[in-house]
Amino acid sequence: MKVAGAPRTELNPPAHPAYPRILLKLSGEALMGSDAFGINRETVDRIVGEVKEVSELGVQVGIVIGGGNIFRGVSQGAAGMDRATADYMGMLATVINALALQDAMNRGGLVARVQSALSIEPVVEPYIRGKAIRYLEEGKIVIFAAGTGNPFFTTDTAAALRGREVEANIVLKATKVDGVYTADPMKDKTATRYTKLTFDEASSRSTCFPSSRMGP
Repeated sequence: MKVAGAPRTELNPPAHPAYPRILLKLSGEALMGSDAFGINRETVDRIVGEVKEVSELGVQVGIVIGGGNIFRGVSQGAAGMDRATADYMGMLATVINALALQDAMNRGGLVARVQSALSIEPVVEPYIRGKAIRYLEEGKIVIFAAGTGNPFFTTDTAAALRGREVEANIVLKATKVDGVYTADPMKDKTATRYTKLTFDEASSRSTCFPSSRMGP
């Protein structure tokens, strides 16, 4: 007998998550929502709610955050600026986003920790691999800020690096674009989405990856 309003349950729910530990790459732009820049509170709360659902399934979640909603090292605002300096400014933008995300998660019933590749100890703790893994094992959400800590590297690179370091089972990327295109689909209406693309093909073609360049 079905009871009205009763929660639906799977007939054969999985005994264990398919991926016990994941690394999620969030672009800074993902925090903007419909705003032109900055951090949209409702959007951040929605993201936190979705992460919480995953965490409650027993999945350990690490997050690498970008900073393009605040500053992008190759943006017009950085025109004429030393590239390394612009990239460091971008890394600081990721710290701002990480703190905002941590605050929203702690308010939303999660326990989150921020670790930064840049040393800003009065604000956030430094990235320490062993401590990050311990936090994940304890069920805490670990937010990795400041990319790799080096200029000229993207936050996507940081996601791949942190994912490997904390032994994540999979690295997932969440941006406003749903895949890899021949051009930036936000700017070029003729851009087409690749359904399949090998690493060698990507390296030999002029493709547009929906991402961050560092800064972020």
